[in-house]
Amino acid sequence: MAQSSTSSRASFSIPSIIALLAAIGSFMNGAILGMVLAVIAIVFGILGVVLSLAPAKRGGMISTLGIGAGAIGIIAAVIKAVMWIL
Repeated sequence: MAQSSTSSRASFSIPSIIALLAAIGSFMNGAILGMVLAVIAIVFGILGVVLSLAPAKRGGMISTLGIGAGAIGIIAAVIKAVMWIL
């Protein structure tokens, strides 16, 4: 009996891609939308890190990058809001 083993390529998780895109988008918008996108980046980044623990998924580094960029995006949004108020 011959058994054929098929190995599938590891693919990036959708949450990790969403986290990175939301983090990038948070820098390109105003204070409120930037803050919302930064929070989305952090939430989906955490979800992407959890999903990347599965052997068939990749994206742990991209998710971590999304979390970090989301945190920086929150700081940038707060600075934009303060600049707008002043």
